Amino acid sequence: QVQLVESGGGLVQPGGSLNLSCVSDKSFSRILRMGWFRQAPGNERELVGSAAREESTFTYADSVKGRFSISRDNAKDTLYLQMDSLKPEDTAVYYCWMYDSGANYWGQGTQVTVSS
Repeated sequence: QVQLVESGGGLVQPGGSLNLSCVSDKSFSRILRMGWFRQAPGNERELVGSAAREESTFTYADSVKGRFSISRDNAKDTLYLQMDSLKPEDTAVYYCWMYDSGANYWGQGTQVTVSS
């Protein structure tokens, strides 16, 4: 089992920035893969970006490439999502995700709303 607790999110104007955090109760050294997903109303959950444990860089969806950046602090077992140049179409519930031992684990979700 992996417990994930997210923080951050909220309301931001177009062009603004937000940073999300996700703390894991399991050491990152024991988690195979991690990343962020998002789900807009009426849409399926989609991958924002992810990386395997041994990879130094994250891969991103085309829709966020160049604007979003994922990073991790292995000492704190914390995953981050830095979102810049936000657009109204980025409005969604964002979920931290980790995969380990054949199971998917999700954060509680945090709302990001981009609106003027």
